[in-house]
Amino acid sequence: MIRFSKFTLENGLRILVHEDRSTPLIALNILYNVGSKDEDPKMTGFAHLFEHLMFGGSVNIPDYDTPLQMAGGENNAFTNNDITNYYLTLPAGNIETGLWLESDRMLGLDFSQKNLDTQKNVVIEEYNQRYLNQPYGDAILNLRPLAYSIHPYRWPTIGMDISHIERARLEKVREFFFSHYAPNNAILSMAGNISGKEAYELVKKWFGHIEKREIRKRELPAEPVQKEERKLILDKDLPADAIYKAWHTVSRMDSDFHTLDLITDLLAGGESGRLNTKLVRELKMFSEINAFITSDVDPGLLIIQGKLMKDVNFADAEEALAEITGNLANENGLTDEMEKVKNKFESSAVFSNTSILNKAYSLCSYELIGDAELINHEVEKYRSVDAGMVSKAALQYLTVTNCSSLYYKSTRNN
Repeated sequence: MIRFSKFTLENGLRILVHEDRSTPLIALNILYNVGSKDEDPKMTGFAHLFEHLMFGGSVNIPDYDTPLQMAGGENNAFTNNDITNYYLTLPAGNIETGLWLESDRMLGLDFSQKNLDTQKNVVIEEYNQRYLNQPYGDAILNLRPLAYSIHPYRWPTIGMDISHIERARLEKVREFFFSHYAPNNAILSMAGNISGKEAYELVKKWFGHIEKREIRKRELPAEPVQKEERKLILDKDLPADAIYKAWHTVSRMDSDFHTLDLITDLLAGGESGRLNTKLVRELKMFSEINAFITSDVDPGLLIIQGKLMKDVNFADAEEALAEITGNLANENGLTDEMEKVKNKFESSAVFSNTSILNKAYSLCSYELIGDAELINHEVEKYRSVDAGMVSKAALQYLTVTNCSSLYYKSTRNN
């Protein structure tokens, strides 16, 4: 049981505090309710750009990292479709250094052309290295617009096209910041050697003076139900042929989410997963294969991706893959497999909650989707999934008409 206190400042900042006196440290997490889905389709990649800009200096502090490191702290950040998240750990006695740094960059950034140009170059280089110069790196750039037709999940966090970042102007960057990065659009959590009362007073001291801002209204188009199979075949100079398949599923808050997540564990939960057992070890059709659910706030995807062995054709691989996913509709033999998967999830959840950093992030994440108290009920939600629920979900979601398939055909093997 993760116990926590919850407060809200007058400016709308939500605060969650988990006291853990067994550690000399405090983890501080700030989640901003802004991700790539909040971008203009003509100016994508801004949320990810801000992940970098937030470390480039703020109103009163030209360098974020140095004072944090001098106080014994470490930090990092990530952006996805739904959120931008910043986190750090510090010795408890130095927590005000972290609050000072985070509050100042929430107040305002160093909006200079020099800083913008520097961070744009960093993002452009990241785009080239991770997505263009790496085998299969552009898979997400091709799969998302194949699966989504109108929802902003159709572009990845890095952006739809790197030219959007190249053309980013300072005025648009400022506008994006003040429309999204604000106390009334953020959740702050602390976990570690601090009480709820102490934390509240310190957060009020450092963040209470920051005024609410007018947050851009979120009006996202609902993705239409997919009614026919979609396919895209790309010839590429790659080590091996590869398949990426995406099925539309549900939002993170939907009652079917835990069932679908458990399905991905049945399919690819380690060496004993059905896909690895049958397609890698027994039939030797794939060199590697994986399955996962995107866990998005809006309806997301269940994705299977794998690299084919030499001389295995797409048709045979597809048939074998379809047989395995189709067998999930048969309840026979599922119960024992599910128990193993549930036990693995429970042990993973327990281990994860030994980390104050994980607890701090999880509290923010669950608060975003409805209630931080959900942190204490995830295991029982997975435990409540039965074979009938798995069978029903497989029949409902893992259909041909609901699937978008991306095929990489290696020109190297021809």
